[in-house]
Amino acid sequence: MFLIPAQLVSAVTFPGVIVHEAAHLLFCKLRRVAVFKVCFFRFGNPAGYVIHEETDNFTSAFLISFGPFFINSALCILICLPALAPMRLFGLDQPLSYLLMWLGISIGAHAFPSTHDAQCVWRLAKREARKMNALALLSLPMVGLFILGNLLSVIWFDVIYAFGIGFALPAWLFEALS
Repeated sequence: MFLIPAQLVSAVTFPGVIVHEAAHLLFCKLRRVAVFKVCFFRFGNPAGYVIHEETDNFTSAFLISFGPFFINSALCILICLPALAPMRLFGLDQPLSYLLMWLGISIGAHAFPSTHDAQCVWRLAKREARKMNALALLSLPMVGLFILGNLLSVIWFDVIYAFGIGFALPAWLFEALS
């Protein structure tokens, strides 16, 4: 196993960073949470960020923190599926398909919320879970999975996840349909 600096990975997968931060911003705007500063991409740690006011509203915190997971994952699938179709169904090997696969995988590789975002949801979810809030109960194991995913990113789990949903899942679907 070899290590590649996080800045290089972020540079190669910059569309994913931009979409991730745009998703944070989108949910801040939808939930009327004030945004103080936005950086969609930079060469640094973190590669992008959205600084917003803290909220004690669990639903807002859930959407702002976990929204990028849903947006990035969905876009990864929606971009990779039609990119893979000509290759799998018709045997066409087109440069555009490879470009779209890179774009989709880049976006999917940045789906996981940061550990900080997961911990913010955890803090509010514990309180809401005692009230039997269904979303809070669902979010508790999600927090653990996202923190584990962040820990496993040192062995490229985030990229493996993106290939899983962007390449393996559509490939399996095409195989099942044929």
